[in-house]
Amino acid sequence: MRFSKRIFSLIIICLLGCVGLAQDSIPKPYDQNYREDQFYIGITYNVITDVPTDVATRGLSGGLHFGFLRDIPLNERRNVAIAIGAGMSIDRYGQTLFIGEAEDNESIFRILNSEIDYTTNYFSTYTLEAPVEFRWRTSTESSYKFWRIYTGFRIGYSYYYKSVFKQTNNNINQTDIPEFEKLRLGASLSFGYNTFNFYVYYSINPFFKDAITVENQTVDFKTVKVGLMFYIL
Repeated sequence: MRFSKRIFSLIIICLLGCVGLAQDSIPKPYDQNYREDQFYIGITYNVITDVPTDVATRGLSGGLHFGFLRDIPLNERRNVAIAIGAGMSIDRYGQTLFIGEAEDNESIFRILNSEIDYTTNYFSTYTLEAPVEFRWRTSTESSYKFWRIYTGFRIGYSYYYKSVFKQTNNNINQTDIPEFEKLRLGASLSFGYNTFNFYVYYSINPFFKDAITVENQTVDFKTVKVGLMFYIL
């Protein structure tokens, strides 16, 4: 009888131990409140594309981008998500395409060749944006150092834009360009590890609609932005 009790007690102890080990082996549920809500700030070098022959980048050409993104996880681990947000982009495009206005209020698009002496020529935009991203990352609720790939698109509205041309005794600031397309559409990609992330943006629609240079070339002015994006929790 005593032997049976000892065996029974040993079995109970073993079962309890197995239950304990089993509980430890069950994956703990992920924090259902964990999200990657983030402020972002980025700097880019802006390259112009699809421009008339002999138009090239010249002078300062870059951008500053900042805003906030709301993270919406799509799976239990919460490492796949979409994000929507709001932000602003301030961009400058130093280049050799003059944008002005004739006496009849018609826009002038002229290629600045080597025979024209000038000091400054650029086009700048101030754009409100609504970014949408599809996100993959290796983060957890307790780790802030992880790999990420964020891809998506941005819908923007350029509420202010300006073309500036400067030469000796002649400064032209043009802020009324009927051909300018205020609605901005672009595709974006961010990828990297921890703080530093490479960022690429490609504009889908041209900056100008039905614009023709005096040399009779179509102005399908677009841009590719390449730089760094920083996400701040």
